[in-house]
Amino acid sequence: MNSRIFQKYYEQLRLPLGMFSLRFTLSVEAAEDIVQSVFLEIWDKFNDEKEPDNFKSYIYRAVRNASLNWCRDNGRMETIPIEYYEEQPSEEVIDTSERDARLWQAIDNLPEKCRRIFLMSKRDAMPNAEIADTLGISIKTVENQMTKAFSRLRGDRKLSSSDFWFLTL
Repeated sequence: MNSRIFQKYYEQLRLPLGMFSLRFTLSVEAAEDIVQSVFLEIWDKFNDEKEPDNFKSYIYRAVRNASLNWCRDNGRMETIPIEYYEEQPSEEVIDTSERDARLWQAIDNLPEKCRRIFLMSKRDAMPNAEIADTLGISIKTVENQMTKAFSRLRGDRKLSSSDFWFLTL
């Protein structure tokens, strides 16, 4: 595998693999470390050889195994949903990880104030009045920022309509 192909895989799969590992570890830092380590191991193993036949399947399995090992070593085995023990991650689990990565990228691209208000509302489940009080702004400003966030997210070409599952939360 040459460095150009490896870089392409890294850019394409780093975030979805991180979201996948996060489901096991419940730790952003651990998930990022695991993905980085797995990519380094794969580079060491395949840099002079042909890549695996199905690279995506191979790396998801490697991240799954590394995540399970991390959970075992850190006493976190009880946090893992039973379906994640499967030898090969299902297409549904992979698709969900990829969707979540697209969503987080789009959310990260929101303007700072807009992103903060959006996350307080959707991630932290805070009502608009509480957000307004916490930030020292009007409820109307919160509503306007939420409208702006939804508009920008819906306009993001990388997201499909099925990516907006969180709007019902």
